[in-house]
Amino acid sequence: MQSLIRLRMSTADGHYAGGLVDGARILQLMSDAVTEVLIHNDGDEGLMRTMNAEFLAPVRSGDFLEIRATLVSTGNSSRKLECTAHKVVQLVTAEDSAADVLKEPLLVVKANCVAVVPVPKQRAVKK
Repeated sequence: MQSLIRLRMSTADGHYAGGLVDGARILQLMSDAVTEVLIHNDGDEGLMRTMNAEFLAPVRSGDFLEIRATLVSTGNSSRKLECTAHKVVQLVTAEDSAADVLKEPLLVVKANCVAVVPVPKQRAVKK
């Protein structure tokens, strides 16, 4: 089971000089993708327990990202997921409106997560 979120980082997401996006914004998007997977799998949003992330490349305002969360295993109440964020479009420069579609998506963040859905909250029929 997988979730995919695709969106553009806006000027409001640019937190540092040069429109650099705060890594916490990308982790928030990954959490949203995990939430969608849990809803499809369990019928409940669940709770994030751990997220171990590695930041591999910068993200700036104007970049388009694809965020994926993939369910890799389930326990009684725990769910292990892998999350990735790939840059698929980037601005040529921050001062211009020109943008490039990347020939190969660039992995910018990867994370391993554990989420928990308490047994009493599990209500969806698993496929």
